[in-house]
Amino acid sequence: MWAGELRTQDDRLDHPANPVSDEQSRTEVVEAGRQIVGAAGLRTTNAGYQLMSCKNRDEPPYQGAIYLTFALPTGVRAEEYLPKVKTALVAHGWTEGMAADDDRLAKLTRDSVTAILQPDRDDTSMGVLRLYGQCRNVNDHRMDATTWINITGQLG
Repeated sequence: MWAGELRTQDDRLDHPANPVSDEQSRTEVVEAGRQIVGAAGLRTTNAGYQLMSCKNRDEPPYQGAIYLTFALPTGVRAEEYLPKVKTALVAHGWTEGMAADDDRLAKLTRDSVTAILQPDRDDTSMGVLRLYGQCRNVNDHRMDATTWINITGQLG
């Protein structure tokens, strides 16, 4: 490899090889969310989407992110239910990620999207799914309001 070909981690983050549009960032995680909700039969109660900085709070590049809450089956604890969800997702092509420090968490990946499943800390009858897309959106969103957009109806 020539010296001119070397790219640092920061350079790869700042200048992704194939940047994507805002719509592509959104589609990437919304489609993954639909796959998960369908494959695991999650009963979505609320879902929000936003672009998040991969560097700090404001600067590009950005990734699409979803925060979704779902109802657990009546009388079933998250510690019993989430492993079943993880098994269903693995059967549908998701790959289990590195073991989390917290054994209540499940980390999975598919097509460069990361999914994290966990119990809801405030409501034991609920679970949480967080989805993160690739850091390839280099559009400038520094002046945008950082609000979650309700996408519950798009995920079932």
